[in-house]
Amino acid sequence: MARMTGRRALFAVPVLGAVTFAVFAVAAASPFDPVKAYAGTAGLTASQENLDQLRANLGVDRPLLARWWDWLTSALAGDLGDSAVLRQPVADVIGERVGWSVLLAATAFLVAILLGTALGVLAARRPGGLLDRSVGSLAYTLEAAPAFWLGLLAIWFFSLKLGALPAGGLTDTASDTVTAGQVARHLVLPAGVLGLAQLPWFFLYVRQGVSDALAEDPVRGARARGLSERTVLLGHALRSGMLPMLTLVGSRVPELITGALLVETVFSWPGIAAATVQAAVSVDFALLAALTVIATAAVLAGNLLSDLLYGLADPRVGFDG
Repeated sequence: MARMTGRRALFAVPVLGAVTFAVFAVAAASPFDPVKAYAGTAGLTASQENLDQLRANLGVDRPLLARWWDWLTSALAGDLGDSAVLRQPVADVIGERVGWSVLLAATAFLVAILLGTALGVLAARRPGGLLDRSVGSLAYTLEAAPAFWLGLLAIWFFSLKLGALPAGGLTDTASDTVTAGQVARHLVLPAGVLGLAQLPWFFLYVRQGVSDALAEDPVRGARARGLSERTVLLGHALRSGMLPMLTLVGSRVPELITGALLVETVFSWPGIAAATVQAAVSVDFALLAALTVIATAAVLAGNLLSDLLYGLADPRVGFDG
């Protein structure tokens, strides 16, 4: 495990470097002008001389390679630079927001895994039954539904129609303090929507894996020995059927990140979504590069976690990858 983790870490270094360079290259080719975004409404009446001076002060008049190399060397020294659009250090921008994004994504992922696994096991127990057909149809529907559409639907039903849950934000509008109770209430809808958006794949993988495991010789042998159906299902079929699902942990991370950005925007959740949108529109090189590094590192870590979990669950699998 340690050797594989070390090899993956070494492999991640050039990947992250190439990704950050691609961010600078794409941003440089963008039609958006970072100088006008920084100047705001004042840029509409500013002279070309003032705009050129501001461009030089921001360093966006320098060659692409020079800008990227300066940012990379500073980042390796612990300085992520300053966000031109948010007017504060990039580290502060990320530090203020990433915790709320992690809370939302982790809660949604836990909901998807637990609920998808439970429904998958129950559906595999009686293939073709009412539960199997009902949940299967719902899973395929959710698979095709965009996360932002589910979010708007949830706001309409639970907030506007029933008035049961807040429509967005982190705390109640009448309160200036952040309490655990308020955060929990405001987390229910965005985490539930994001979790439901991820649930279909876990349900379908577990359902198929457990169904296949129930038809294998070891499981039939356990039944022949007189073991209870609960023991056969949870102690034998589930462990074997969970192996394919473990590969999803890493493969779902990119869509989880994308879905989290959409859900945060719909529910006004104070994560990194707003900062990401502002950085993209304003071509904020430093903030864009840092956010991209975080997203890429999360994807690489998710893939590594999938391989480690698969190897731990199945001793036949080695850690040579």
